[in-house]
Amino acid sequence: MNRFFVEQTQIDGHNAVITGEDVAHITRVLRMAIGDTLILCDGACTEYEGRILSIGESVQVTLGEAQKCLAELPYQITLLQGLPKAGKMETIIQKCVELGVYAVQPVTAVRSVVRVSIKDFEKKRARYGKVAAEAAKQSRRGILPAVYSLKSFEKLDYTVYDLLLVLDEEEEACTLKDALQALPKRPARIAMVIGPEGGLAREEVACLRAAGGRTVTLGKRILRTETAGMATLAMLQYALGE
Repeated sequence: MNRFFVEQTQIDGHNAVITGEDVAHITRVLRMAIGDTLILCDGACTEYEGRILSIGESVQVTLGEAQKCLAELPYQITLLQGLPKAGKMETIIQKCVELGVYAVQPVTAVRSVVRVSIKDFEKKRARYGKVAAEAAKQSRRGILPAVYSLKSFEKLDYTVYDLLLVLDEEEEACTLKDALQALPKRPARIAMVIGPEGGLAREEVACLRAAGGRTVTLGKRILRTETAGMATLAMLQYALGE
């Protein structure tokens, strides 16, 4: 069943209204009609099965009982992604959203091949948000994962995380499993740092360690930047019982 996200303000009791680009998608692409059913999600893990009442400039929907979305993890994982080469960021966002990431924080890194200003990155962020939204719909997520504005490692606030994992190709001793087993309880807010194509510079690793980061290795094979985040997400969920 087709899935759409709406703001909580667009839901009034057992009625909801769909506006914006989704109206064209419903009418012109999906060719849905009055009486057809769909799933509406409020972006806060509550979803409804709805039936279309009317179609015009907006789509009016009558809703069934509210249900909790069961697709979300019981903890939040934020990807701190070193800015990769052009084209890779969309793939990273899409696949990581499918795998359950809570948010993506693009980071300008010393070894980033692409150099883009924060202002220019903002022009791309709208597109990245659409990629995240489409992936969230496809994977039946209960939230719309955010793609944040571009920042440097120095400008990030690491105190908001219970666990800061730094994927470091020079780390040989501590595995992801070791880092998790050393914790007294399951963290609620996890950040994982993935470097760009050239990896993290040593000064960046030192900065992250000073902020409480734990360097870990995924094994003897070096993964591409667009693969590392997906692999880490899957490993984390397995290790944490999901």
